[in-house]
Amino acid sequence: MSTLSIVIPAYNEGPTIHRILNKVKAVVLADGMKKEVVIVNDCSKDNTEEAILSYKAANPDLPISYYKHEVNQGKGAALHTGIKQATGDYVIIQDADLEYDPEEYNILLKPLLSGFADVVYGSRFIGGKPHRILFFWHSIGNRWLTTASNMFTNLNLTDMETCYKVFRREMIQSLKLEEKRFGFEPEVTAKISRIPKVRIYEVGISYYGRTYEEGKKIGMKDAFRALYCIIKYNLFK
Repeated sequence: MSTLSIVIPAYNEGPTIHRILNKVKAVVLADGMKKEVVIVNDCSKDNTEEAILSYKAANPDLPISYYKHEVNQGKGAALHTGIKQATGDYVIIQDADLEYDPEEYNILLKPLLSGFADVVYGSRFIGGKPHRILFFWHSIGNRWLTTASNMFTNLNLTDMETCYKVFRREMIQSLKLEEKRFGFEPEVTAKISRIPKVRIYEVGISYYGRTYEEGKKIGMKDAFRALYCIIKYNLFK
């Protein structure tokens, strides 16, 4: 029986992290697949640690491994820690906020379990799933970055910046990842695209975006960093 490792980077998500964990717990995975939750607290300044440990104690039937950084390093660094600690057959990235819906894990897993894919990206820009209407320039920036990434990788992704990415564990753990903040997305895309004969699929997902008042953290400087990473990890291999 296979296992899905769900890697959750968390920074100042104390008030809501129990809600995403409830959603993760409620999901029944296809083919009887088991779940392994790997949470990495990136030196939060709120009660994130207390909330996670309390939830773990109250829900012993959900396997949760908890790790924390003593110094804030960024989302990418938290993902590096979580990916390294994952032991499942497949690894999915799950933000600790409520923008992405764990009920869609089986949609993402289907190409992998059917034997067609090694990596699956969840796109917010294809399919008929619900999408919250928010920032025009964010969507334009996302499409520009995806197009720039595609030009170098020769992929035809529609949403390179998506959180939802599922990998065969041995494949993602074979990569030497460096980016400690939001540059993780273009870096992992560039490096995964160079694995010989890798099979990458894309499926439509829903998106329940947050405003900055609700806790959204990514900003304009992260977009420029993403463009820098696209050039760096594609041109300077």
